[in-house]
Amino acid sequence: MELVQPIGNPMPPNPVSGHVETVDGVKLRFARWKTHRAPAKGTVLLLQGRAEYIEKQYETITDLRNAGHDVLAFDWRGQGGSSRLLKDRKRGYVANFDQYVTDLETILEKVALPDCRGPYFILAHSTGALVALLAAPKLANRIQRMVLSSPFIGFGAMPVPPGWIMSLAGFLNLVGLGSIYMAGGPKPDERRAFTGNRLTSDTRRFARNAGFATQFPELSIGGPTAGWLLASGNAMERLQDPDFIGSINIPSLLVIAGADEVVSNKAIEELGRRLRSGRSVTIDGARHELLQERDVFREQLLAAFNAFVPGEEQQKRS
Repeated sequence: MELVQPIGNPMPPNPVSGHVETVDGVKLRFARWKTHRAPAKGTVLLLQGRAEYIEKQYETITDLRNAGHDVLAFDWRGQGGSSRLLKDRKRGYVANFDQYVTDLETILEKVALPDCRGPYFILAHSTGALVALLAAPKLANRIQRMVLSSPFIGFGAMPVPPGWIMSLAGFLNLVGLGSIYMAGGPKPDERRAFTGNRLTSDTRRFARNAGFATQFPELSIGGPTAGWLLASGNAMERLQDPDFIGSINIPSLLVIAGADEVVSNKAIEELGRRLRSGRSVTIDGARHELLQERDVFREQLLAAFNAFVPGEEQQKRS
């Protein structure tokens, strides 16, 4: 699927878009933009969260370009305009988060390195932040810095203990039912109510995103499946290994949404303390989707990003 123009969120001008194929035969949709400011500071790889897609990031892409960055965005396998993994295209599924790492490595090798200006940075949200951390030991010579928004490294408020959910997800996968919904069902974005949502306090951006899904239902997916939840739990467990944490050397800023109920802020704070080259900061009062939040919260994330990237050494060179 080519890039589309949703109502209420202008597409940044002059994109270069297309598809690349992973080693396991999955087609990934990507789009890249150059900044209109000189000198360019490098390229930001924008790693989206679960169920997101490039078009939802147009506002953020515009902000990054205005700050002097080129931007490269793409859709993870199983969502957006990339290959879907199940016959029912609405089911959010992945067998293992290493597949997402393969997606990121493919985009780096086939798009970023040959076609985008260095140095390279990552701005990642939620699931994308978890993937960035999993890939980080292999990315130390290619990615200069990472800013991770509301990283999904622990489950937030849940009606039952996370351990119970993981046990159920494991059982369902064991008996061949990994593709069934575990949460949310097929309910797409356009049918979710603002009242009680845990993602954003911004009514305008919430309505805008619901409008996207109404215009282009083929881009959206429903809730996570048992397979996806089990894969996410296994991925988060790897981040508990001290040896794995010690192998992450990319300077990383973990940005916590203070009122986040989707992910565990305690887990993010703990990881920020344990990372060799990492730290965490909190934006008080913000909900999970910081890039879709009210300006008072969203602008704090962008300010933190611009203060951290490209870093003092790169700033002196430019």
